[in-house]
Amino acid sequence: MLDTRELGRRPGSQRELELSVPAPAQLGIEVLSVPEGAPVELDLRLEAVMEGVLLTGTATAALEGECVRCLEPIEDEVHVTLQELYVYPDQHDRAAEHDDRDLDDETSRLEDDDLLDLEPLLRDAVVLALPFQPLCMDDCPGLCTECGARLADDPDHAHDAPIDPRWAGLQQLTQDPQD
Repeated sequence: MLDTRELGRRPGSQRELELSVPAPAQLGIEVLSVPEGAPVELDLRLEAVMEGVLLTGTATAALEGECVRCLEPIEDEVHVTLQELYVYPDQHDRAAEHDDRDLDDETSRLEDDDLLDLEPLLRDAVVLALPFQPLCMDDCPGLCTECGARLADDPDHAHDAPIDPRWAGLQQLTQDPQD
């Protein structure tokens, strides 16, 4: 929660913040995420506007996960842009009264008149910025389907072609009868 009391409700007043906050739980996707409690570096600008407080800025955090093809650990960094308008609670009530604005349930609101909850915005931005299927390298060959060996470590890895069980009896005919 960020406190916006210093801004007041004077449109045009602004405040810039640089801070580091611990990452909330489950910030990411199943195979790639920001570890819980890891530092998230925020560079933010809060600006008072007629309807509420406009937040713009960036967030940077370290990522940990695994490659979806070969299961090797991945360490990376995510850098996201943040922008959201948090409306004053009385603005929402006034809009509903006059029906002159369409503020739906997805509209971000300031809590207790001046507290801004950054977690939902941060969570949405990070999840949308992550690759759907993270790879350790763009051309990762993955694992061998027969034995599970990592193909990047052994590019010449191969297995004998499997013998169809219906023809296995013929294999005996090619062997030398003297044996």
